[in-house]
Amino acid sequence: MGSPPEPGREELIDLLNRCWMTHDGMWFYHCLQEFGIEKANRLNKAAIKSLAPLEIERIKKALGIVKKIENFQELKDFFERAAPLFIPPFMNAFMSFPRKNVLHWAFEPKNCFAYKGIKRIGAIDRYECGVIYRLSCWFDSLGVKYRLTPPVEGCLMLAGDTCSGDFEFVFP
Repeated sequence: MGSPPEPGREELIDLLNRCWMTHDGMWFYHCLQEFGIEKANRLNKAAIKSLAPLEIERIKKALGIVKKIENFQELKDFFERAAPLFIPPFMNAFMSFPRKNVLHWAFEPKNCFAYKGIKRIGAIDRYECGVIYRLSCWFDSLGVKYRLTPPVEGCLMLAGDTCSGDFEFVFP
């Protein structure tokens, strides 16, 4: 009998992200059960905001980035290297840079992993999106200024089938 196959890079990234997102979802679920949706949303956002600076420093270190990101090209290079580590295919998110200073995001219609999970636990009507908030916190931690269009408070898939929008970055 041979040794079991070693997972490849993509399989490891997928496995770790699935485990992390499952932990995150179960944490949210138990906060919801214990404290209600308002506190669960508030605690979720507090956890995301406090985690972001740590994530950014770890990502920068892993990617060998030592200086502050000062322009759009540096931000784009950073994001294009970091995104595959944190936004695997199962999340059904698509990120692109359609023009200078713009990051566009879009999720497959009614197929965002967070939308499906929060809908499954019955809280989607009052859920405050943590996915786009996490990206916002990343950019805040990088010290990058931006405008978010549309503003994301609840779940954009409630108003329609899709969730998409733009981060428009402002560099000096």
